[in-house]
Amino acid sequence: MTSTLSPRTDIRRARDRSATKIDWLDSKHSFSFGRRYDPANTHHGLLLVNNDDVVSPGTGFDTHPHQDMEIVTWVLRGSLVHQDSTGHSGVIYPGLAQRMSAGSGILHSEKNDSWRLRGGVEHVDPVHFVQMWVVPDESGITPGYEQLEIDDQLLAGGLVPVASGMDRHQGESAIRIKNKYAALHAARLSPGQSVTLPEAPFLHLFVPRGAVTLEDSGVLATGDAVRFTATGGQRITATEDAEILLWEMHATLASQ
Repeated sequence: MTSTLSPRTDIRRARDRSATKIDWLDSKHSFSFGRRYDPANTHHGLLLVNNDDVVSPGTGFDTHPHQDMEIVTWVLRGSLVHQDSTGHSGVIYPGLAQRMSAGSGILHSEKNDSWRLRGGVEHVDPVHFVQMWVVPDESGITPGYEQLEIDDQLLAGGLVPVASGMDRHQGESAIRIKNKYAALHAARLSPGQSVTLPEAPFLHLFVPRGAVTLEDSGVLATGDAVRFTATGGQRITATEDAEILLWEMHATLASQ
């Protein structure tokens, strides 16, 4: 595939993202989402949604449907309660990888109200998370849910596979997604620490926290993203405490 693609590094700054801001939600969208539609910005590779969300305490997304989508949620701060129509419920927090396969159809809700499950004192902290959607490589599958604690792997440094459908990640820390061409990696970096990006037809790098430098391209601040086509191998170096999310994709929507 890379032989038919021209190498490209496309930096997208945080200030250029579209946004949805209401009383309980501050959401910034890397791609077209909901009413924020741009026909020139619908996806990169297999990634259709990269929403950077902050939800106020006691509020959240009421029960709503999804179909034929792999939805990965990564919490940066606070906690998020997931409940769905397959009977799964739980609290997602930093260092916990979580995936929901919508498949033939699923209903779910996401709320910042974990004290209601735990019987504790109501908290006043918002929850900050990134939610990412990739298409599955097969439609109509049985809906499913998976979560896994990977904090220890993140503390060890380097790029950690968070969610993957690739054969080479079988048995690693990654939870499984239903697309054999896609994998999400995460890294927590201290100042001066570096990671090297893999080679792939499509990469999507997002900096949800902190600041890093991208080899040959300069500084990436909080909320900045980079879309790589037919390239890789660059080094990412933290200039302050930072976290990065990297999708590695070996197909695009038109070529699965």
